[in-house]
Amino acid sequence: MDNVWSRSQKAPRQTLTLERIVAEAVALLDDEGVGRLTMRRLAERLDTGSTTLYWHVKTKDDVLDLAMDEVFGEVRLDDLIDLIDLMDLTDPAGAGTGGVHGADGVGGGAHGVGGAGGAGAGAGGAARVTGVTGATGASGAGGVSGAGGDWRAPVRGLMRRWRAALLRHPWSATLLDRPLMGPNALRRTEFLYETLTVAGFAAPKTAAYSLSNYVMGSVIMQVTWERSGDTDTGAFLRERADRYPALAEHGLEHDWDATFEEGLGYLLEGMARSRA
Repeated sequence: MDNVWSRSQKAPRQTLTLERIVAEAVALLDDEGVGRLTMRRLAERLDTGSTTLYWHVKTKDDVLDLAMDEVFGEVRLDDLIDLIDLMDLTDPAGAGTGGVHGADGVGGGAHGVGGAGGAGAGAGGAARVTGVTGATGASGAGGVSGAGGDWRAPVRGLMRRWRAALLRHPWSATLLDRPLMGPNALRRTEFLYETLTVAGFAAPKTAAYSLSNYVMGSVIMQVTWERSGDTDTGAFLRERADRYPALAEHGLEHDWDATFEEGLGYLLEGMARSRA
């Protein structure tokens, strides 16, 4: 007998959510790159129609912005926030006097907006650092070392983790010219500004600009270089050593991790000396 009661019931299709859309968009970008991302292609991977997709996002740019912010959500902050409370502000590498209150913000999920603490510290006063509880994602290679109460430890950890997250998703290097205004990106930028403020930088925006552009520039250079394939620049330069003796000696190839670490050390050391 064939009737509605005799036929096996199909499992209901999973409801499409913004979280599913973003997760699939990141997976598509990881697999196929920015050039293959279209609303139709994304809808196919989600096993839905483009019309349904447009209920949640209006344009491809919306999807790219959400995917980029998801990448920033992989940058853990919880243990870095703890380092702020260990900062010795009487040390020359620290910032004069004053203490640091505990984290007072409220973190959200992958797309939530975290609470923002105050960003200023009066003379001899205290500053509050943005709290991010329940931070999601992996830290990758962005561990923290040398955390002895030095403001450089949380900054170094943030820069390492930011770079690692971008390199896990090489397509992100092509989108770094977009305004990074998502809640995850802003929460991490807020953390950087407040850390630098607590450390005593009168112009945290300038210091943060230098650090963030160093990270983005290093990622763009590495991704671009690696996509170009094997190029023996060393042989080319050695053949022209009379014109480019320094380049012939040192070359243009990099141990990318070591070069990044050394360059970041130069930058942080110069910042420490300038504010001391």
